[in-house]
Amino acid sequence: MITRDEISSAYDTIRPYVRRTPVVSIELGELPSVTFKLEQLQCAGSFKARGAFANLLLRDVPPAGVVAASGGNHGVAVAYAASRVGSGGQRSGGVPARIFVPTVSAPAKMERIRQLGAELVVTGDRYADALAAAQDWVDSSGAMSVHAFDQRETLLGQGTLALELAGQADRLDTVLVPVGGGGLIGGIAAWFGGSVRVIGVEPDGAPTLTRARAEGRPADAPAEGVAADALAPRRVGELVFPITKAYVEDVVLVDDTAILSAQRVLWQTARIAAEPAASVGIAALLSGAYKPAPGEHVAVVISGANMSPGQLEGAS
Repeated sequence: MITRDEISSAYDTIRPYVRRTPVVSIELGELPSVTFKLEQLQCAGSFKARGAFANLLLRDVPPAGVVAASGGNHGVAVAYAASRVGSGGQRSGGVPARIFVPTVSAPAKMERIRQLGAELVVTGDRYADALAAAQDWVDSSGAMSVHAFDQRETLLGQGTLALELAGQADRLDTVLVPVGGGGLIGGIAAWFGGSVRVIGVEPDGAPTLTRARAEGRPADAPAEGVAADALAPRRVGELVFPITKAYVEDVVLVDDTAILSAQRVLWQTARIAAEPAASVGIAALLSGAYKPAPGEHVAVVISGANMSPGQLEGAS
């Protein structure tokens, strides 16, 4: 488990490097007003920057640099953090970074990793393949692994989103959180500690936390669907699962049609640019997968927007 004090301390460390992303309350169709945490405006285009900076600033980075496996967003975030932070947590022109991604990763995310100066390695069909290749590189090079979700510092960094949200929302009963490997929901749930209802939202083609809750432990799940580049690891993290077991009230599933519809609604009605993985929370509300009680104050995390302009045009 991780504590509020640890998350607060991590926030003090990473705050000079990340943005305090805004919140906005919007009515969408027949839904009551919903508070959106606009984390797509975060450095490197997603919440992942928080965990990436936490790793590079709270751990000792070796001369060999860092390595990460990613569906895309985590890789962009690690590449960005590595370009801003040097060994020992000092700005010194960056540290070497090698990022492994699977072929399913979005081309826009791959290009962004290259632009940020990291070495990009495309290998395998899914995140699990990239993770295995990254571990081989750790073993042979001595580089520091920055895990996308199953690392204490990653969880501390992601928990800082909840710290901000708690101070920004006038009233908060429930927060809907996208789930892939579970780093974001683990950090958020650890911060709130049961004081706010935390609901996970997953694509039905990648039900990692749903499968884990059914079996009582992290277990392999399918890794398919329109959000597979961001929400489709093979299983939730070993560090994540106990936190979710203690503090996540429920997990709901949404299908690809609902996700793409939500992405369009966010853009057409609120001009919020969100990649498919970041649209699952509003998809849960629009589809009825999650039905708020009368008067319930709901926040939705819009987790990222690393996509090509063509994807946004398609949502018009």
